[in-house]
Amino acid sequence: MSDIRVVIVDDDFAVAQVNRAFVDAQAGFTVVAEAHTGAAALEAIERHRPHLVLLDVYLPDLGGLDVLRRLRASGDEVEVIAVTAARDLDTVRQARLLGVRHYLVKPFSGATLVERLDDVRRGIAADRAAPARALDQHGVDRILGGTTSTMRRVALPKGLSQVSLDRVAAGLAARHADASAAEIAEALGMSRVSARRYLEHLVASGAAEVAPRYGSAGRPEHRYRMPPR
Repeated sequence: MSDIRVVIVDDDFAVAQVNRAFVDAQAGFTVVAEAHTGAAALEAIERHRPHLVLLDVYLPDLGGLDVLRRLRASGDEVEVIAVTAARDLDTVRQARLLGVRHYLVKPFSGATLVERLDDVRRGIAADRAAPARALDQHGVDRILGGTTSTMRRVALPKGLSQVSLDRVAAGLAARHADASAAEIAEALGMSRVSARRYLEHLVASGAAEVAPRYGSAGRPEHRYRMPPR
């Protein structure tokens, strides 16, 4: 398998250099270009036809999501890892709709980036090995397996849906601190009971953490958060 070609897009030159050095150090990956604006990103992607783009959302001209919209409109299905400080729910949702399957919130650890790079490597290898014929369920699972999260590997209890689970997970990830079931329910427009069931499933699957917060009186309130990176 030839090296996976990568374009690094970040408005911060120092961050781009760090990410470049880190990706280049991973076997099977080669950074072919850096870009520090949206326009430069589009030019670099057109010129180098990478397999993967590490894409910042905050850029000085076109935002990262605007870059991605233009790529998708042109039919470019390049794999993207969002590498950004943007953590609001709308940005996370839009990224997901544009096909972003890996979203890293700055700052993150090198180990976390390695995990995402490994997922991309497995996904690309599976795509290349896929037969031309129609896939059965096993084949579909093999192609998508590289990006399957921990919470997807745990069977959903009766009455829970994957779509709502994704919404709750995105809502929790978008918060700057921990949150109660009531707060998540209000933000997403669902009942507190439903929000709590999804949050408890995230905890059971290892995708979230919970801790009690003790007030002046009454029962402690459960507070949920994504595990620290």
